[in-house]
Amino acid sequence: MKSVLEVIDKQEWLDKAGEAIQPAILDTFKAGGKTGKQVKNLLHGKWLGHPVHPMITDVPLGAWTTAAVLDTIELCGNKQYKKGADAAVTIGLAGAAGAAITGLTDWTGTTDIERKTGLVHGLLNIGATALYLTSFFLRKKKKSRATAITLSMLGYGITAMSAYLGGTLVYNKQMGVNHTAIPMGYPEKFVAVLPAKELKENTMKCVRAKQVDVLLVKKNKKIYAIANTCSHLGGPLSEGELVNDCCVRCPWHQSVFSLEDGSVVDGPATQAQPKFDVRVKKGQIEVKLKYGWV
Repeated sequence: MKSVLEVIDKQEWLDKAGEAIQPAILDTFKAGGKTGKQVKNLLHGKWLGHPVHPMITDVPLGAWTTAAVLDTIELCGNKQYKKGADAAVTIGLAGAAGAAITGLTDWTGTTDIERKTGLVHGLLNIGATALYLTSFFLRKKKKSRATAITLSMLGYGITAMSAYLGGTLVYNKQMGVNHTAIPMGYPEKFVAVLPAKELKENTMKCVRAKQVDVLLVKKNKKIYAIANTCSHLGGPLSEGELVNDCCVRCPWHQSVFSLEDGSVVDGPATQAQPKFDVRVKKGQIEVKLKYGWV
């Protein structure tokens, strides 16, 4: 399957399609104002603390796997599970709708190869859903039963290919993975990271604390410290911008985090940034991971 990913990466038309579709979706959310922003965060999974999409995909995958098993039994001559197979197809279609809208929302927070692979993933899912939808209607006609089952089986094969690409996005490209998951290198005791005089008012600076990058911000004479690596896809927050009263926006996909506690203000990020306790001692800014993050 590695060759498939290489082929996807070489498709220039996927870049053009992504560059056209992605802004259109984001503009739709923006047009909704505050409500549109709330809906977008809801679909990303901000309220849950991790993406919603992977959870919902279990519904169509599980339902259509059940349908494939029951259809196979029917093809072998046992028709008593026919209604069960039809119900499974229906449940899968309902789940596919939810998976589509949450997946499309998450896809707006991607770039480069992730965007290409995600687009192919979505197109395969659309094709599979179309086959299952056709099968759903044909199942109601006795003479079309065999055709309906054939379409379902074809749809299941396409779904499996799409699931592989979805797994690639998560496990190889680390989409939906918390990029600030606590490693051993986070300081649990105060460590000096910067002379206090070097951090000016209303400025940001990335410093190193043991093995991790920390974002320092001085605002209203108070110093804040959160992990510099964005939890969404690893963007450097220090290269972003300060927004609102006490927030920072990631330069890569525009996630917004509170400097007060690291919480997500706006997605696509769903996981909070690790927060650090800060003190100034002997002219040095010192930080340590806030209790509760370990």
